[in-house]
Amino acid sequence: MDNNFQSTAEYVASEELMASVNVAIALKKPLLIKGEPGTGKTMLAQAVAKSLGLDLVIWNVKSTTKAQDGLYMYDTIQRLYDGQFGEEGVDDIARYIKLGKLGEAFESEKQVVLLIDEIDKADLEFPNDLLWELDQMEFYIHETKRTVKAKHRPIVIITSNAEKELPDAFLRRCIFHYIEFPNAELMEEIVKTHFPNVEENLLKNAMDTFYWIRSMRDVRKKPSTSELIDWINALQIAGIPADKIRAELPFVGVVVKKDEDLEAVKHYV
Repeated sequence: MDNNFQSTAEYVASEELMASVNVAIALKKPLLIKGEPGTGKTMLAQAVAKSLGLDLVIWNVKSTTKAQDGLYMYDTIQRLYDGQFGEEGVDDIARYIKLGKLGEAFESEKQVVLLIDEIDKADLEFPNDLLWELDQMEFYIHETKRTVKAKHRPIVIITSNAEKELPDAFLRRCIFHYIEFPNAELMEEIVKTHFPNVEENLLKNAMDTFYWIRSMRDVRKKPSTSELIDWINALQIAGIPADKIRAELPFVGVVVKKDEDLEAVKHYV
């Protein structure tokens, strides 16, 4: 493989995740990433771009997003406005074509990483509407009769929170990877990328308490990696003694975000 993704100073990836990224790059297929919230799905694209020295283009998908939004937009209103006020060049339709994020990635003079973030937020037809563009790396602008072809095939990373099932035809075209929640060894490595000088006893007690909370059956929203990092930061700033973490649960609202979960945790203290 010409481009090999490796963990960066800010992002620690498992061997399995690095292998999935590199296979997707080698096979020139989109990489579909699923995993619990807070496991670093979105940050992966940033890490891949940094590791390979590429620019990152981000397409944030919302419930109202259509596939067309990522290709291009024809600004008819601006053209009409310009026509009313006698602006020059109003007959040049190309002036009123604005490329979307997929179009930007295709037109880039060098290869980029394209992140299609939270694809399952859109309607069910959204992934299928992108099949041709992601397969052929091109799309047609009807208004100007121009075909936009990728100058360099982008590295496409797609994230999903599993809110909706994605179509089989779309899944067949992707390399799939589920980011498992980090075990204690990997989690310690992740935390130390953020806090290299964290006090060992504080780290151990915070992590033990964190995994204890995650293990509770009554806790519905399991705390994530990002919440552990925030919690350790708060504990360090406040100078909380390590032996008080499990006993008193200082700043527990940083990791537990629901009333019923907070009651469940405090019940066992």
